[in-house]
Amino acid sequence: MGLGRINVLAGDFIAGLEHQYVHGKFLMKKKGAFFREEILPSEMEKLELASEEAVVSIGGAAGWGLAGSVLLGPVGLLAGLVLGGKGKDVTFIVKFKDGRKFLGTASSKVFDELQKKMLVSSF
Repeated sequence: MGLGRINVLAGDFIAGLEHQYVHGKFLMKKKGAFFREEILPSEMEKLELASEEAVVSIGGAAGWGLAGSVLLGPVGLLAGLVLGGKGKDVTFIVKFKDGRKFLGTASSKVFDELQKKMLVSSF
């Protein structure tokens, strides 16, 4: 896969479209940093589709309060289900082995690529 933009909605990285998944690695912009950090997919501990249960179990109710309001508003939830079902954008949660995490949205192709990397690293 060449290039995939990730829209970070909440978490330990700057919210917005400044993140990418390029040539098998994440390029993530940390809070308070000027340059993007390279993170290999092998550093992922957990990758899952975002749902109310997943957001609460990974981040805790207080830490993901903003994410819950962004992601789980009735209109947002409905739009996410409709768009995700048609293979356009997917909202997901990534937790890295060092404890950092983010809630993000990307194309279904990017999510599929991340799932493959996660599967390969689990063997």
